[in-house]
Amino acid sequence: MTDEMTVFDRRLVRARRDRAAPGFDDFDFLFREVADRLADRLLDITRAFPMALELGAHTGVLKRILAGRGQIETLVQCDLSERMMRRADGLAVVADEESLPFDAPRFDLVLSNLSLHWVNDLPGALVQANRCLKPDGLFLGAILGGDTLHELRDCLMQAELDLRGGVSPRLSPFAQVRDAGALLQRAGFSLPVTDSDVITVTYENAFRLMRDLRGMGETGAAFVRAKHFTRRDLFMHAAALYQERHADSDGRIPATFEVIYLHGWSPHDSQQQALRPGSAKNRLADALDTKEIGTGEKAGRT
Repeated sequence: MTDEMTVFDRRLVRARRDRAAPGFDDFDFLFREVADRLADRLLDITRAFPMALELGAHTGVLKRILAGRGQIETLVQCDLSERMMRRADGLAVVADEESLPFDAPRFDLVLSNLSLHWVNDLPGALVQANRCLKPDGLFLGAILGGDTLHELRDCLMQAELDLRGGVSPRLSPFAQVRDAGALLQRAGFSLPVTDSDVITVTYENAFRLMRDLRGMGETGAAFVRAKHFTRRDLFMHAAALYQERHADSDGRIPATFEVIYLHGWSPHDSQQQALRPGSAKNRLADALDTKEIGTGEKAGRT
């Protein structure tokens, strides 16, 4: 019997990252693209961050994107995979986002680029990130959202229904953007902001897509999954369905990656605070140039 919070097999996540590490540079295009978008968001914040921590750094993609921008003096990179960390330049620590080795507020900034969607307790991981931050420190991260790879997911499910008469988990579950803000609030961050965008990549066929996912170390790692060897006929049928349902006029198929961006601050007295109910100095009715209707009164027609 497994704990209800055990969604992902973290040992399998580590093993797949270890396997992907030697050739990761050939498959890191999605990480580079999102790292660039995170770096642009960081540039919008006109302040320096002397000490920063990156969670799930892989081989140091984000560090290379941030190099020379001047906002960060020291960046500590950590990742679940030792083989990934051995390929990262600079300060590198092998550490699990679910159990960080930092127990005091020492960082001005915590970053994460496409890694936290693999943790079992995302609110708990965010709480730990918050605890690492100094007051008024920033957390800025990106995770994959629920619409990611929906085309592949649907085709694999249909293929398994057609050939086996039932389905088993093939791709891991992802968070929904509507829940992201609540996750930040639950973790104790102030001024939380979340948004999402979609990155669409086209492929010659589904097998090219699956090759890239293996090269990224991003293949499914759900704890509850099919443990037996999957016969090739299922993947062949899923690939045919993918082509039939989604191919464009040139025969190429799209793969959707939904990216959710998380932005929150460690609480500090200098931050904006919500006013107490009834403390407003100006009436809304005056601002709207209308008549104020008291509690219990009925509005009349005009």
